[in-house]
Amino acid sequence: MIKVSESAKKKIAELMADDGFNVAQDFVRVGVKSGGCSGLSYDLRFDKSKEQEDKVFEDNAVKIIVDKKSFLYLIGTVLEYSGGLNGKGFVFNNPNAQRTCGCGESFSL
Repeated sequence: MIKVSESAKKKIAELMADDGFNVAQDFVRVGVKSGGCSGLSYDLRFDKSKEQEDKVFEDNAVKIIVDKKSFLYLIGTVLEYSGGLNGKGFVFNNPNAQRTCGCGESFSL
């Protein structure tokens, strides 16, 4: 399961509305792809539909979909949002990551 912090929920709802999505019915697609300075990078985007093999979660009134392959890397992850002076944006707190890069956008196992 993937958790969504309160700060991430607020920012997701705001960004979804700006992009013509509805947080009550549309999805946040979270995935992992090859690349980044640590080997794997996170992928976050909005989606109106899910694929048959997708895992679906809902936490903090946000619907999350994850493809089957990415799910193995993301179990237990908490999606947070940091909008402070450092301007990080969305942050993935992934307990499976053994090493992360300085920007927090990539990781390795």
